[in-house]
Amino acid sequence: MTSSDSPDNAAETPETPAAQTGVAAMDWAAASADPQYRAAVVDLLGALAYGELAAFERLAEDAKLAPTMADKAELAKMASAEFHHFERLRDRLAEIGEEPTQAMEPFVAAYDGFHKQTAPSDWLEGLVKAYVGDSIASDFYREVAARLDSDTRALVLAVLDDTGHGGFAVEKVRAAIEADPRVGGRLALWARRLMGEALSQSQRVVADRDALSTMLVGGVADGFDLAEVGRMFSRITEAHTKRMAALGLAA
Repeated sequence: MTSSDSPDNAAETPETPAAQTGVAAMDWAAASADPQYRAAVVDLLGALAYGELAAFERLAEDAKLAPTMADKAELAKMASAEFHHFERLRDRLAEIGEEPTQAMEPFVAAYDGFHKQTAPSDWLEGLVKAYVGDSIASDFYREVAARLDSDTRALVLAVLDDTGHGGFAVEKVRAAIEADPRVGGRLALWARRLMGEALSQSQRVVADRDALSTMLVGGVADGFDLAEVGRMFSRITEAHTKRMAALGLAA
């Protein structure tokens, strides 16, 4: 899952509380004694794993649209990084006694539906989709990660590491707009559509999975309540606005 962590185009990563309490202060062995928490983490890892696998497939497809051999090679390298993230999540699910395919299955329809609804028509739309769409998902998972047990939190943050796509997309999109300013309007509309679809997808996934819903509203992990969920999505929206500015697009 692509994200972008450089200061000029990244979301503000939520800080893990200095004095951790409850689940956030536990390791996996202690936290997983709660079956509801365990179910929530399995859902989370399953969603992330399929997201990484889908990102790998999409970047490999996007490479076919790349205008130069150097661009193809760059996207291939990013796709490889996404697959490595998938492998880490798959292996972790197996390590805790879960079947990775079964853990991913509930999220296939949502991810595939999102990608079907937002299929890019050209190279630039593909770059914006990876930068904007994937970064929204990464922001969401980072928010959740701050309330997870220490072992799961470390894994989630590791697989959200920047694959390099953020800086690459910003450079290419800005150059395209400079060459033809009309491109900016089209890509701005496209990015707004991606924002709406990505948020809708996140909300659908959470609503469909009871364990994840409970985690977000405070029944499992510390620090979330309904008001905080609203603030969380506000922070994600603000981060999106910053990324749009980095691309040279109007939010």
